[in-house]
Amino acid sequence: MLGLRRVLRLGALRQLRSLSGKPQGDVLPGSCGVLIIGGGGMGASSAFWLKSRALQLGRKLNVLVVERDAGYTSASTVLSVGGVRQQFSLAENIEMSLFGYNFVVNGREHLGDVDLCYQPNGYLILASEKGAHILAKNSKLQNELGARNELLGPEALRQRFPWLSTEGLELGCHGIDKEGWFDPWALLMGYKKKARALGANFANGSVVGFEWNDSGGLSGAVVDAGDVLQRTVKFDTCVLAAGAYSGQVARLAGIGDKEAKEASLSVALPVEPRKRYVYVVSTQGKNCPGLATPLTVDPDGTYFRRDGLCGNFLCGRSPNEDEEPECETLDVDHGYFETDVWPTLANRVPAFESVKIQSSWAGFYDHNTFDANGVIGRHPHYSNLFIAAGFSGHGIQQTPAVGRAISELILDGKFTTLDLSRLGFERLVNQQPMHEVNIV
Repeated sequence: MLGLRRVLRLGALRQLRSLSGKPQGDVLPGSCGVLIIGGGGMGASSAFWLKSRALQLGRKLNVLVVERDAGYTSASTVLSVGGVRQQFSLAENIEMSLFGYNFVVNGREHLGDVDLCYQPNGYLILASEKGAHILAKNSKLQNELGARNELLGPEALRQRFPWLSTEGLELGCHGIDKEGWFDPWALLMGYKKKARALGANFANGSVVGFEWNDSGGLSGAVVDAGDVLQRTVKFDTCVLAAGAYSGQVARLAGIGDKEAKEASLSVALPVEPRKRYVYVVSTQGKNCPGLATPLTVDPDGTYFRRDGLCGNFLCGRSPNEDEEPECETLDVDHGYFETDVWPTLANRVPAFESVKIQSSWAGFYDHNTFDANGVIGRHPHYSNLFIAAGFSGHGIQQTPAVGRAISELILDGKFTTLDLSRLGFERLVNQQPMHEVNIV
C-alpha cells in the first residue's frame, strides 16, 4: 500500500507544518568539510556514503547537508513511484540499477533497522513492431551485465498475463528477478538516520548565492535559513544534489554564464523541474491484474502497477514535450487522466475500462533537457564542486550507486567501482549526449 501510505504521510506532513512551522534541523554552522546542497535521495545518499567510507578509511570528514524543503512535502524522492529496474539501454544505467537493487534488498545491512517494503514483481515493458528490435537489443545487453529478464511474443504474453490485450504488440520484456519497487520515503529516512548516526548534520535552508576565494574557486555558500538572516557557510568541497532545482543553484555559481571566457563555465547545467502526475485507481472489472502483476509499460509510455492488497493501482504517463504542464504548483490535472492515460489503460487491460480515481499526487522530475540522463562528477572548472543531478525520473533507484560514486571521487580522487565518467559534465561541454532509449 505504498501509494496510500505516501498520500497519508504527505497530508500529515503538511498539517504538521501548518501547526508547528518548519521541522527542526541541525544548527547551521559557519564552516564544514563537505557541503551537500540538497537533502533528498542523492544528497542524503552522498552523506551516508561519505561518512561510512570515511570511517572505514580512518578519516575525519565534517559533512553538512542543507535542504530547502524541510518537511520533504514537495521533494521528488518521496513523490516518486519507487521503481527499480535494469531495463535500460546504457550500460551505466543498468549497472547502477543492479547495485541499487542489491542495496535495497540488503537495506538493513547498510542502513540498520529500516523496512524498505521491497516488492519483487518486476517490470514488463511492451513494444510494437517498430520498437521490438530495440527492446531485444537492450535485453541482450541487460542480461550480459547481470540482469535477468525474458522476451515474450504475443502468444506468450497472453498465456503469462491473461488480463493483457496484445493488440498492436510485437514483443514484451519481462524482468523475472532484480526488479520491482520499494518505499522511497523509507529509503530516504534510512540514509538520513544512518548518516546522522555517523556524524553528518542536516540543516534547513536554501542556498541563495556563493562566495569565491582570491583564485576564483568556490569557497562558501550563502544560505537563507528562513529567519531573515543570511549566513555564509565556508566549505572545502561542495556537492550539488538539489534535484529539480540544481540548474538554478548552478547558475548562482556562474555556471551557464554566456559571457564566461572558459567554455565549461559558459555551459549551463541543463536541469529543470518537470511535473508528473500519479493516479491511484481501482476497478470492478473482470479478469483484473493480480497481486504479482509487474509494473507494466505500454509502447506509448503509459504505465501501471498494483498498489497494496486492496485492488488499487498506480498509473501515469509522461506528456509529450509540447504538452509539459506548468511547474508553479503540484496541482494535479485530472483531465489529463481522462484524455491521455485512461484510453491506453482501457485498451491494454479491458478490466480498466471502468476504473475510478481514488487519489492522486504530482511530483517533479529533475529533468536533464540535454539527454535525460544524470550528470555525475566533478565540474571541469571548479575542482571542488561535484554534481549529482538531472536523472529525469529514474534517479531514486540509482541513489545508492551515485552516492557511492560521489564519495569515491571525493575520498579516492576517482571512480573505484563503477566507471561513470561518460556521465560527467564534460559531455555537455563537448556536445556528446548519452541518450537512453528506455526512459520511463
